[in-house]
Amino acid sequence: MRELTADLQTKIRRVRLVAMDVDGVLTDGGMYYSDSGDEMKKFHSRDGMGIKLLQAAGIITAFVTSEQTNLVQRRGDRLKVPEIHQGTFEKKNVLSELCVKYNLGMHDVAFIGDDVNDLDALKHVGFSVAPADAVSVVKEVVDFICERNGGAGAVREMSDVILQLQRR
Repeated sequence: MRELTADLQTKIRRVRLVAMDVDGVLTDGGMYYSDSGDEMKKFHSRDGMGIKLLQAAGIITAFVTSEQTNLVQRRGDRLKVPEIHQGTFEKKNVLSELCVKYNLGMHDVAFIGDDVNDLDALKHVGFSVAPADAVSVVKEVVDFICERNGGAGAVREMSDVILQLQRR
């Protein structure tokens, strides 16, 4: 694991809820369509395992995305993600509501996002994360930039960092 400042380690140790955008974070951001018009997304199995490891450690997981698709719901259901929030453009507000529901503060929340619609949420959580291929303006404000791209293990990388520091 790379060197992390003492302040960042403290932030990571507080994490009790991990929320993530979907397109560009859990997927590569590509939009794939079959000849019949069916939409497809590619999810990485290691990211799924990272989510399962967080859950096994007692960390709440959430999908918070502006998209609204059956694919995201199916992926969340398969991974038993308890909080799936689709079609939302006010991601910070969703995270605030989750904090109330689970009796947490925003400092207890990690959020991983990749684009400008994630900025408000990223600026208000305790531990903000971006995949390596996030847009520049996102990378400028986050606490941690993954070495892996969205849809290629970034969520697993973030999960491993959290779990290693929390020794779970």
